[in-house]
Amino acid sequence: MARAAVVIPCFNEAARLAVAAIRAELVRSPEVDLVLVDDGSTDGTRARLHELARGLEPRVAVLALEPNQGKAEAVRQGLLAALARKPGYVGYWDADLATPIEVIEDFRRLLEAKPALEFVTGARVALLGRDIDRQPLRHYVGRVFATAASLTLGMPIYDTQCGAKLLRVLPHTRELFAEPFVGRWVFDIEILARRKVLARDRGLPAVEDVLYEFTLNRWHDVAGSKVKPLDLLRSLWQLRKIRRRYFG
Repeated sequence: MARAAVVIPCFNEAARLAVAAIRAELVRSPEVDLVLVDDGSTDGTRARLHELARGLEPRVAVLALEPNQGKAEAVRQGLLAALARKPGYVGYWDADLATPIEVIEDFRRLLEAKPALEFVTGARVALLGRDIDRQPLRHYVGRVFATAASLTLGMPIYDTQCGAKLLRVLPHTRELFAEPFVGRWVFDIEILARRKVLARDRGLPAVEDVLYEFTLNRWHDVAGSKVKPLDLLRSLWQLRKIRRRYFG
């Protein structure tokens, strides 16, 4: 399979960063590289990231941003660094590993098996037989936001905000991350909005035809999330900005 370079953005994650689990997965998956982004942390995150990378260079790189840029910019800068490695796939993963890191291999296998796909994104659906553990408030807030995101994009996507994404590297991939994002919190939607514009202007396949939502078997809410209820209002406002910028 083609190599993957996955970005893990971190801001004050020293207490939650599962160094042992990530290192173990890198041993099991020798074709996966990591770009660990320290987004101006004020705790011991950077030291933990260097601990994680020790002995695994050059497969694991630490990118330090100063001062704090926000998750959107941390992911964007990390993805540009990941693309410079010339992998077959790039992606990003939340540092809390709410989505287990071994799912990267599931995403890679799916992209290998379905060459027409461009995006694979995790979908947290609490079906029988799945181990999906979300706080009720976050779930219901997430459903409100997901509906608004679907209306903004004009496509029936279920879960835009799951922090597990993998993309096939194509000639236009770098353009998705060339400029800073309008939305500090909702950059996932903006990536798809940019891809929709490219489809319209370049005659590329429609996003709906190249995106696959992968129903996760396991996802656990991890204590210490920096997302607050007020962020829903901020995110809805940013959706409006994205709609105006990309769709008029």
